[in-house]
Amino acid sequence: MLQSVSRKVGPGRLGNSVRIGANIFENDIWRKISTSSRKHTVMPAWVIDRYGNNSMLRFTKDYLFPIIHYPNEVMIKVHAVSLNPIDISMRNGYGATALKMKRDPLNMKAAGSEFPLILGRDVSGVIMETGLNVSHFKPGDEVWAAVPPWKAGTLAEFVVASANEVAHKPKALSHRQAAALPYVALTVWSALVNTGGLKKDNCRGKRVLILGGSGGIGTFAIQLLKAWGAHVTTTCAENSFSFLKDLGADHVIDYKAQNVEKQLNDLEMFDFILDNVGGHTEDWALNLLKPWSGATYVTLVTPFMLNTDRLGVADGVVRSGITFGSKVLKHLSKGIHYRWALFAPSGPSLDEVTELVDEGKIQACST
Repeated sequence: MLQSVSRKVGPGRLGNSVRIGANIFENDIWRKISTSSRKHTVMPAWVIDRYGNNSMLRFTKDYLFPIIHYPNEVMIKVHAVSLNPIDISMRNGYGATALKMKRDPLNMKAAGSEFPLILGRDVSGVIMETGLNVSHFKPGDEVWAAVPPWKAGTLAEFVVASANEVAHKPKALSHRQAAALPYVALTVWSALVNTGGLKKDNCRGKRVLILGGSGGIGTFAIQLLKAWGAHVTTTCAENSFSFLKDLGADHVIDYKAQNVEKQLNDLEMFDFILDNVGGHTEDWALNLLKPWSGATYVTLVTPFMLNTDRLGVADGVVRSGITFGSKVLKHLSKGIHYRWALFAPSGPSLDEVTELVDEGKIQACST
């Protein structure tokens, strides 16, 4: 499905390869352009004009060149980007209601006001220009970032981002390799660190279960947790066993072989669960945690966006709040912390990931 995107890209603009289940697009040409007068300057970009399938994607050479509006923003010359499942979901209209509100609350009722829309969250590239208040970056710096979904995406020649969302790219990675990591890295960071309270200083020896370990989220989480000294168990199909063990997983469970719940129940109980599967896993997974010990369950599969799409922003937020609150209370009464996690853009978090990559503790790997 993703390959149909890459085949339409013109020569000399954006090529592609595959990393962690995502298409990587690379732009090797630095187009000569005047940044001082770009009122009518345009650039190439992939856009959608309405939600739907891949046929909605349109390549244009006439997308208006982005402008730095705020003093804390930077402009990035895009060298490589990747596509994640969130981009495919957004192409289909997932989260459109909440994201439209975030983009422009005053035009909530203006149908199609977000179009033409550029998809793409990950980017690796070079700083072209900085806002007046930016001192951490300068033109020519190699950087990477995950641009939040309410902003214009990265499937374009240039992208503007907040300096707080950007970090210096790991020296150990090429742009193509680096483009595979930011979105999954920050999603995992949000789940484990911001939401789950795990960090380098308190992770050693903890028993962690990752439900769904062979995708981008799982493979990054395994490496991060092992770098911090945790004992990691994960679930996947048998053909991914050796791959995940090479990444450091201590125990791998084949969820297709037999009842995965029974297999996990036979193991020692866990201190932390990262659920990347969702669905019926909540019916039994929390029983695998040690009660009254500070054990935490964090799921990345939440109904928030679906609720706002189906019910509208106000009712969707209320419904999500009721659902979350009832689950928190239910499991807290059993001595378990229940949490939802969402992607959160963060340059400082990417700085820490950069250090781990350059130390050889995290790799950009293909699945």
